[in-house]
Amino acid sequence: MTTPESVVRVLAEPSRLKAFAAVVLGAGTLADIAATSGLKAKDAGIALLKLREAGLVEGDPARPADLKPLAATLTESMPADGLAPFVRGDKLISLPVSYERRRKILEHVASNAFTPQTYYEEKEINERLQAWCDGGEIDHVTIRRYLVDLGLLERGGGLYQAQPLPM
Repeated sequence: MTTPESVVRVLAEPSRLKAFAAVVLGAGTLADIAATSGLKAKDAGIALLKLREAGLVEGDPARPADLKPLAATLTESMPADGLAPFVRGDKLISLPVSYERRRKILEHVASNAFTPQTYYEEKEINERLQAWCDGGEIDHVTIRRYLVDLGLLERGGGLYQAQPLPM
């Protein structure tokens, strides 16, 4: 899934940025992209592959992907609930470094993914957290570990139990 965060992450690498700029300027073949960007053919090829994987470039010859749907998400107002930019809808994009903000984000995930005082098998925990992590930079195993460490999930006897959130 192409998100503003994933675009920034991909284009933060200088060779990818140069290759993307070359495609935007009309270079479509690998040779044209290398010549326009000033990259070696091998480096241009690797950059082009990463740009395709990120959904920024498509087709053969290469052309910029339609990013209008992504641009439309940037004009949506950000909620004032403290979850932005870490949560978008029902997707966890990233986690803050600050302990207090991280806990708030994880409490949000736990309260929306699980029913308090309910037992879950690890497979179901993983499926529910994978749905939250799809397209983000954090994997479901890391989130599960954080939820257990924070006491939002309790593990025992091969089962997990969702805990009520503190008031």
